[in-house]
Amino acid sequence: MRTLLPAIQIVISVILIAVVLVQSRGSGFGGAFGTQGAIFRTRRGIELYLFRGTVVLAAIFIAVSLLSARAALP
Repeated sequence: MRTLLPAIQIVISVILIAVVLVQSRGSGFGGAFGTQGAIFRTRRGIELYLFRGTVVLAAIFIAVSLLSARAALP
């Protein structure tokens, strides 16, 4: 169990990094300076699924991290 949780945590973190990088590709360079912040738009299609997947993966990552910390205690 002590070796399984860190392995799961690494796999989830790599997937989470990939999903976040895919999301940020469409934001453009102007978003860093606030030019796109004035425009409100809704997420649709694959962008919505990527956003929801990111939230779910982050929640799973936190849960696995807590379980891993709990398993490390004597």
